[in-house]
Amino acid sequence: MDNPYQNSLAGLKIADPVKAFFDWCIEREAIRVRREAGEPPPWTRDPVFQKGRFLNTFREDDKGTKAVLRFAAPVRESHPDLIHALFFARWCNQHATLNALSPSILKTPDALRHALLHEVNQPWASEVYPVVPAQWEGRAYERLDACADLFPRCLGFLADCIRGARGNVMSASEAINARFKMSNDFPIFMALVDLALLAPDLIGPDSPVPTGIGAEPFLDLLQGHLKCANHQETAEKMIRLQATYWPEARRKFTPIDIEYLSCECRKYFSYINGTKKFEGKNLFIPN
Repeated sequence: MDNPYQNSLAGLKIADPVKAFFDWCIEREAIRVRREAGEPPPWTRDPVFQKGRFLNTFREDDKGTKAVLRFAAPVRESHPDLIHALFFARWCNQHATLNALSPSILKTPDALRHALLHEVNQPWASEVYPVVPAQWEGRAYERLDACADLFPRCLGFLADCIRGARGNVMSASEAINARFKMSNDFPIFMALVDLALLAPDLIGPDSPVPTGIGAEPFLDLLQGHLKCANHQETAEKMIRLQATYWPEARRKFTPIDIEYLSCECRKYFSYINGTKKFEGKNLFIPN
């Protein structure tokens, strides 16, 4: 697969990418705290943070993930219902829709379909990442049909794949997509890493994760700087280094944190490198 971000940091010299990573995390978290405390913008003196859009340091603070976790929380004690809720939530991925619904509606496919098409604000689903058709028993399920019809039919299969993976998010994702045959399995992956937050007995928070194309350039810098063999070893070392660079952080990082924060660092330094522009959806405008 071609990586459009492959050369985004080409020619840029970052003396210590490990320190740069943790500096990014600390400042982004400080921005969130100042903003939520009601301080006026810009919340930072950093011109890149002032103008660019970034996710939070801890993904559970992001609007979308907050909505997913709120939606699924009422059924977290039932593994089948929790799996159902999270797969629907990541196929939907629209915080306004999730905030308007209860997971109980998933038990009634006709009611869910009607609600998605006629009762919630449109569009009912987000296009932040692609959700391609999933295959099941000879039929391709587009996004709406997957939410209303597919998931109730395949819950046993999903649960078996997850339990069979013994906590490993990559193994679970591969087993599920062996049947779904999605050309982009990112929604599966997102549902599984959400499961690690709510049911760590099913998916281990410390599970290794694949490297996304957006994170690859910065993880390559970290790997080279730390003289690690691969990105997983790099993530494990970064988790250990958190105690040195950010001992007061509110929780310990996991491999998915290192991967997704490396993507955010790639975005940040792409602005500095001039390979990403402050325009369109990339431009942050305070409310």
